[in-house]
Amino acid sequence: MADAAGVTTLLRAWSRGDQRACDQLTPLVYEELHRRARHYLRAERANHTLSPTALVHEVYLRLVNLNEVDWQDRTHFFALAARQMRRILVDSARARKYQKHGGGAVSVTFDDAFAVVATRHPNLVAIDDALSALTAQDERKARVVELRFFGGLTNEEIAAELGISTDTVTRDWQMAKLWLRRELRRAGAI
Repeated sequence: MADAAGVTTLLRAWSRGDQRACDQLTPLVYEELHRRARHYLRAERANHTLSPTALVHEVYLRLVNLNEVDWQDRTHFFALAARQMRRILVDSARARKYQKHGGGAVSVTFDDAFAVVATRHPNLVAIDDALSALTAQDERKARVVELRFFGGLTNEEIAAELGISTDTVTRDWQMAKLWLRRELRRAGAI
């Protein structure tokens, strides 16, 4: 991946409407987005209809169609990409669930790294619902989860994106994991 300063410079130029900057940025961030998509889709069911490449392309289409984004830096870009990735995967899970008329809901468990492990069938709808409920109670903790779980960002990157200390990120992460685990148990998802 190119240096963060170079990516930030291109993002800011893109914010000002420079389409060439977007064209130059794409190959610089593509591999990182693809790596994150591969990592995340590994936890999905084996016959998922989205490949990592398709997921990255869908995220790209959504990002380039966003109007008037004031890109701050590389971390801000990947945070927004994580949010778009979450929406795509949750939308896909919801569509699959509706196609099955609610059948086949699968348990979700959390390991120490908050990876979804349910024999490769995470219930993204239940996670999204729980994360939405957490957002209503504590938006910052929900953002920490979203950036780490869907975005693959490190604690340091999350701290920079949210303007908080890495210790606060660590505490928020621990508390959010416990809260989400309780909510998912209550919903019968784990």
